[in-house]
Amino acid sequence: MAGQFLVEPLGSQHDRESFACGVEALDRYFRKQVTQDIRRRVTACYVAVEAPGGEVAGYYTLAASGIPLSDMPAELAKRLPRYPLVPVARLGRLAVEQAYRGRKLGGALLWDAVQRSLRSEIAVFALVVDAKDDEAEAFYRHHGFVSFGSRPRQLVLPLTNLVAKG
Repeated sequence: MAGQFLVEPLGSQHDRESFACGVEALDRYFRKQVTQDIRRRVTACYVAVEAPGGEVAGYYTLAASGIPLSDMPAELAKRLPRYPLVPVARLGRLAVEQAYRGRKLGGALLWDAVQRSLRSEIAVFALVVDAKDDEAEAFYRHHGFVSFGSRPRQLVLPLTNLVAKG
């Protein structure tokens, strides 16, 4: 993880109210809804904090999912068994507090999500994301994601060539 940041599961000790990434939907989700989704077991949320007990510098959510094999890029689909769905981890949201921009924390959080997906005891073939806008799409493409499916900004990162660390 980048420098002095620690990534850990979101807990009651983390201040969510002061978090501001500049995207209202991401801020509102983190402040008002994420704990409900965690309790319902529909997502997991991880936060980057400056040293133990520090303020939240960024967060991401991760959930199990499946995508139709027919939506996979042909070069990836040909390497997969002919099951109707491909097991994936879905990166639901990723946000960095405005005060921490420019410190490569977004890339570090993305890498943490990749590593958690690789270490999971439940097999997943790839990490997928629906990029929110052009800037987010460029960010994910920079980190190796490619398009899949018929909807714009649906992106996939195959995990088969990556090695889990730790």
